[in-house]
Amino acid sequence: MASHFLKFSVLVQKYRTPLLLAGCGGVFTANIFYHVFPESTYRKLYQAWSKGEPTTLSEKLENVFQQVLKDSAVSSPDNYTAFAAYGFHPVGAGIPWLPSGAQIGIPSNFNSTPDNLSGITNRTILINGKEVEWDSETGSTLKNALVLSEDAQKFAMAREVARLECAGPVLHASVAPTCLAGAWIYSIALKQIFGLFARSVILRAGVNTLALGLGVLSYFLASDAVNQWLEFRSDRQAASLSHNYAKGGVEFYEKILERNKTLRVLMGPRGEEMYAPSGNLFPASLMSMKHAPYTGRRDGILRLLKEEKA
Repeated sequence: MASHFLKFSVLVQKYRTPLLLAGCGGVFTANIFYHVFPESTYRKLYQAWSKGEPTTLSEKLENVFQQVLKDSAVSSPDNYTAFAAYGFHPVGAGIPWLPSGAQIGIPSNFNSTPDNLSGITNRTILINGKEVEWDSETGSTLKNALVLSEDAQKFAMAREVARLECAGPVLHASVAPTCLAGAWIYSIALKQIFGLFARSVILRAGVNTLALGLGVLSYFLASDAVNQWLEFRSDRQAASLSHNYAKGGVEFYEKILERNKTLRVLMGPRGEEMYAPSGNLFPASLMSMKHAPYTGRRDGILRLLKEEKA
């Protein structure tokens, strides 16, 4: 057993640079894969279905999306494709300058208006195994939270476009290989500092384990930091398009907070675990806060509006 471990350690030491490059390339490829082929991966995952068929995006939403692309002044609007997605707010994936382009999913509730709620009330939503009663007090509150003005819809689409335009998927996919390379640097630095290159294999293995732990910690922190930076940047880019986009951004986040507060009530104890009284999402763990708080994102746009008035 010890001899096999020793041989493995010698092999890793001998080919550490090729192994590092292969490892970094592998994790980058794994993280970027579905952005390179978004139509075959991401779209199939988020595509909305109705009666066994993929739902077609309405002409109204297609026109709104094309207007958003025009307002955003994207360099290659033909590389963007919109589709009908499930859920309650837009999602996006892809790299616009690649041949496969980018895919933006737009939910059906964006078809709804205060006078026509068919994009919401014709859907069956189950919470804790019970169907939401749209005519109840909480059901009416939820309906109101899901109806967005055209300005709010445009903002929601524009923030996804802004995230993809600034190479957000590439930046996020680069975090893991960077942290893996960082773990390798930690390992070498620690061995040099404590003079362990001439010491036993067990000590070096312990240092490698410590370095790997630091790399994992760095990944969690850096991944969340990059994700939140991209979210705030995308919000600011979208809100900067015009005063109406900024007002739509405030409305969009106010509606998300209102929706989450309602879901917190409807879902009972499970809702209290997921949503804060403010409507923000509770982090999945103490080590991970992947998304910026919705209140912070809303307040960022409010500051932009104040700067505009000053």
